[in-house]
Amino acid sequence: MSVLGRVGRFLSRFKYIIVIVVGIAIVGFVDENSYLSKIKYNRQIEDLRAEIDELNAQFIADSLRLNELDHNPAAIEKIARERYFMKADDEEIFVLSDDIKEEVTDAAAQ
Repeated sequence: MSVLGRVGRFLSRFKYIIVIVVGIAIVGFVDENSYLSKIKYNRQIEDLRAEIDELNAQFIADSLRLNELDHNPAAIEKIARERYFMKADDEEIFVLSDDIKEEVTDAAAQ
């Protein structure tokens, strides 16, 4: 009974301090709006802001390119030649690919 009596006296003497420590622990670490959650949300905000900046830069580049395509017919021809392998009547296009080299090295490895 003396151990229970000591624990009871300890709890009754420091009950306010115990409640404050437990409350701070709950608010600081366990709660939905805890300090750890706040740190996690701040990291997510930083990542999203970086992504917004990246997408804004891409938007500006795409807008400039679209403006160039609207006003410059040579730009349309350049893109058609590069992406879609279109050619003029008096020229030939040779497409070089590294795919064959990879297949040969894969076959040699086996």
